[in-house]
Amino acid sequence: MAQVHLRNVVKAYGALRVVHAINLDIAEGEFVVLVGPSGCGKSTTLRMVAGLEDISGGEILIGDRVVNDLPPRERNLAMVFQNYALYPHMTVKENLGFSLKIAKRPQAEIDAAVKEAAEILALTPLLDRKPGALSGGQRQRVAMGRAIVRQPEVFLFDEPLSNLDAKLRTQMRVEIKKLHQKVGSTVIYVTHDQIEAMTLADRIVIMRDGHIVQVGTPLEVFERPVDTFVATFIGSPPMNLLSGTVQAGRVVLADVTAIPVPPDLKVADGRRVQLGIRADNIMPEGHAMPPTAHMAHVDMGVTLTEPLGTETLIFATLAGTEVQAKMLNPRPVTPGEVLRFGIALDKCHLFDAETGASLRG
Repeated sequence: MAQVHLRNVVKAYGALRVVHAINLDIAEGEFVVLVGPSGCGKSTTLRMVAGLEDISGGEILIGDRVVNDLPPRERNLAMVFQNYALYPHMTVKENLGFSLKIAKRPQAEIDAAVKEAAEILALTPLLDRKPGALSGGQRQRVAMGRAIVRQPEVFLFDEPLSNLDAKLRTQMRVEIKKLHQKVGSTVIYVTHDQIEAMTLADRIVIMRDGHIVQVGTPLEVFERPVDTFVATFIGSPPMNLLSGTVQAGRVVLADVTAIPVPPDLKVADGRRVQLGIRADNIMPEGHAMPPTAHMAHVDMGVTLTEPLGTETLIFATLAGTEVQAKMLNPRPVTPGEVLRFGIALDKCHLFDAETGASLRG
């Protein structure tokens, strides 16, 4: 295991900067996920750590070594790609041991490493098959096994599950989490999928336009987003945002509906804000809203429902804006029906209308 440090790391293509002087410290054995929309710089950052992209400025340290000028093979890393990159003419066993064979390791050492990796990833029954005879999930496990046999200090994953269907992605998330618990290596994982980030990470690094916007545990970035970008990017469904103006301790919305300011915030009158409410914190009355002393109540007309089994996602209109709410203990709801909803104010957020920054400080 090794620490990884990025110090003012920049990537530019001519005059175009795609990564802007980012700083990040990753502890030994930590599972860190870089997440953000396409083009935010997350894969470029990972490729700079791997040595597949030159850096334009700053330093990258693995352990106590500055690796800016080291080729990938000297960084003691292993990278797993989204396209598996397996040799189609080789068996699973040969794919797993290939890097050690190239390094001219003794055959007994190769066999032992392959056996251990196969057992960790439940590949033992598949060792004599070729990649063409494997499912997508099995191929991805082989790609991870090939990384394990090298015993790297750091694992790098570049959107490894994006080629899999929804069910396999869920299964592979579990496999990757188990792998990290067993092997204990430092992991840097790139994805655009915020559910992957939330379920896998010890800490999430949220990127936008080549900048790091927020770093924190999954719970921290979910409960205390630093701005409206993080608030709407993390969480499914995304946080509802309602524009309004603070007047006498209330947020007055476009149709003069007034909702009290969250109880832990003090905001000056006249300030233009966006009120953030997650779907979990706005529910029809009588539908298992967690008890709280700070509640607001609004009537909304339902426009659409999405039954999800144990809960129903409700689309409704408040002050001319479509919002999403949740109904536990579902019952049939007809579009056009008006329901009274409770809002848990102590779970709400306020953001500056111009900058999008959280007003929690």
